Amino acid sequence: MTDYHIPVMLDKCMELMDIDPNGVYVDLTFGGGGHSKKILSLLGDKGRLFSFDQDKDAKNNIIDDPRFTFVESNFRFLRGALRLRGITQVDGILADLGVSSHHFDTEERGFSFRFDAPLDMRMNQRGGLTAAKLINTYSNEQLTQIFRDWGEISTPYKVANCIERFRSNEPIETIFQLVEAVKPCTPKKDENKFLSKLFQAIRIEVNREMEALKMALDQSTKVLKTDGRLVVMSYHSLEDRLVKNFMRSGNIEGKIEKDFFGKVISPYELVTRKALVADEQELILNSRSRSAKLRASKKV
Repeated sequence: MTDYHIPVMLDKCMELMDIDPNGVYVDLTFGGGGHSKKILSLLGDKGRLFSFDQDKDAKNNIIDDPRFTFVESNFRFLRGALRLRGITQVDGILADLGVSSHHFDTEERGFSFRFDAPLDMRMNQRGGLTAAKLINTYSNEQLTQIFRDWGEISTPYKVANCIERFRSNEPIETIFQLVEAVKPCTPKKDENKFLSKLFQAIRIEVNREMEALKMALDQSTKVLKTDGRLVVMSYHSLEDRLVKNFMRSGNIEGKIEKDFFGKVISPYELVTRKALVADEQELILNSRSRSAKLRASKKV
């Protein structure tokens, strides 16, 4: 299971979840099952765990335990999927939003610019939009917008122009073709950082990641019991900003509402005032934990 993905800040996540042995819990991002397996180890006979994952590869890691239910679905359908299984409220929700090591290391999935492979990047391989389709069919304006919004690239229009020029001669079907297409606007000193932002932007758009996260956060308020915990680990500033603002305000817009006396009105109470990060030892053992930020709040 650790070959698939090493769970990040495992003990910190469990501490923040404050597991009730008889409680009902949700792992929104099952992946290799590391976090789910730890939650199950803390549950008693009456406890239950529902773990979501839309990627069929994750089914290979299903845990043989009567308290465990694997939900093959995008977590955007959190509330509906639970209701179908007779669950209306839960004691805690955990989400590790990072792309798993399995995805980055499986060449044919097309998530990493380290390998040449078809441009795919779909978490759900039944989905219709691939990275190749996006790159070849999105307009210059659409590409500029996703590179700006999802990649936070400083000159997104230049990148879109490079892609448009290249694809006018031949379709961009592979990772190395894309890297070649953007070479004229790739900074020599920060090539890896630039390509990471570019691939992040495309991946987020292909999988509608920000939309799914907003939907799941919004539903979490309805699904969590009073005193239930929401624990979220993010890996880039877009996600972390959204999670931070949601936990403070209780709404997707991050709009702070106050009562007559100036007290903030929110369905959540912060458990972590600042994001937690991996310690030195974990950074040495798992370099992919470097960008992780962990936040938690309690339903009130």
